Amino acid sequence: MGFYSYLKDYEVARPKGEKVVERLERPSKLGKARILGYKAKEGYVIARVRIKKGGRKRQQLTGGRKPKRSGMFFTQAKSLKRQAEERAGRKFPNLEVLNSYWVVEDGKHKWFEIIMIDPDHPVIKSDKSVNWIANDRGRAYRGRTASGKRSRGF
Repeated sequence: MGFYSYLKDYEVARPKGEKVVERLERPSKLGKARILGYKAKEGYVIARVRIKKGGRKRQQLTGGRKPKRSGMFFTQAKSLKRQAEERAGRKFPNLEVLNSYWVVEDGKHKWFEIIMIDPDHPVIKSDKSVNWIANDRGRAYRGRTASGKRSRGF
């Protein structure tokens, strides 16, 4: 019962119709979000992303091959956190991914919250600490976020 109360604390327990990527009003873990660069002002957006746990399964090959060459299951080079950042970036194409953090997981899924910034917002453009993001488009896809750098070996 303790795990389910933990889910409830972070507002992740939802009916089956929950969206894979959804926008939130405020972060579930405010302290963690602020450490990673979140500020409670206009231009900052939080998105929660649900990712299935486990590796990836390839489509089964047909035709004459040795069975040991089928290689159906494999581990991806991208972490689940990086995949979540990319999904959020595709869902909100006008925003840029700043950072992300793990929220909670169950037996089948992991949930991450993604901190996103609107680079065209006047408040962001006037803030010297984050206006650099306007010149760094597509960060999540090019591995420029913290989890992307980690998977690239930096």
